[in-house]
Amino acid sequence: MKKIIYLLCLVGMISSCGTTKKQVEQQPAVSIQFNADSAYQFCAAQCQFGPRTMNSEAHEQCAQWIAQKFQQYGYQVELQKADLKGYDGTILKSTNIIAKQPTANSQKATARIFICAHWDSRPWADNDPDSANWRKPVIAANDGASGVAVMLELARLIQQHDSLNVAVDFICFDAEDWGIPQWDETGDGTDSWALGAQYWAKSQRLRVGEQSSGMRSTTYQYAILLDMVGGQGAKFYQEGYSLQKAGQIVEKVWRAASAAGYGSTFPMKEGGGVTDDHVPVNDIANIPCIDIINYYPDCPQSSFGPTWHTVNDDMQHIDKNTLQAVGQTLLQVIYNE
Repeated sequence: MKKIIYLLCLVGMISSCGTTKKQVEQQPAVSIQFNADSAYQFCAAQCQFGPRTMNSEAHEQCAQWIAQKFQQYGYQVELQKADLKGYDGTILKSTNIIAKQPTANSQKATARIFICAHWDSRPWADNDPDSANWRKPVIAANDGASGVAVMLELARLIQQHDSLNVAVDFICFDAEDWGIPQWDETGDGTDSWALGAQYWAKSQRLRVGEQSSGMRSTTYQYAILLDMVGGQGAKFYQEGYSLQKAGQIVEKVWRAASAAGYGSTFPMKEGGGVTDDHVPVNDIANIPCIDIINYYPDCPQSSFGPTWHTVNDDMQHIDKNTLQAVGQTLLQVIYNE
């Protein structure tokens, strides 16, 4: 782990040197433009359902809306439903929304990646500065809706510009944010986060195992997780677990950000390790997966930013410039595969 972090940090320090600069310049910026206005509207549409907390009507309605949008853009959608147990014993009616790109191209059929984000809302604003809000649900404009919004806009653009050399699938993980709240001193917090991703990763591992018995399965070259990708003034440092498990993908994405003109938003610096959906994707499904997640090193309230797990995680604090930087970077990645 230390070696990977050191080498990638070194790349950041010598980004002005000839070798690194030449490698970035050799990758031309893609002509397809990400539409941040469209992504912003996708984010707002999710928030209009209200907090998408587990077992709520808003949660079910939003799931249907997300699935319909992917279908509208030509994707085949699977709803992976499961009853999962929360840290407090609550049975969570979970739905992972899996959108697969149909392919007639044989090369695409064998070369697949996926982009993912969680779509559920945190049921407790347990990091709010006002303790009176700790048991209120979070609207989750940034921490949930922003990642899905970027994915929907990518799906829309892929349908219009189907010149990819790889197939790009999308997965909306559920039950990510039911992790033990800060005010609960009795519950078991072990593996209480990323429950939907854990379930998907276990099922994916089983499917890949069944492939040797002649059953059809989908294997992926790598994956990219989006988490909190719309915050005001956000920067995306290189997450520690991603560096350890998928360092080459980190390098690919951060170089793409530089080529797309967003190197300042994606600094070549480490931001520390995070427990997130990419952990089970790496550890259980054995798919290299990185986490694009905001990092605020100077924020006194949280390194995830001032609105994280507060009632202020709303559309007023979503920045189209941040959505643009992330979306254009991903276009740069997938259209240069």
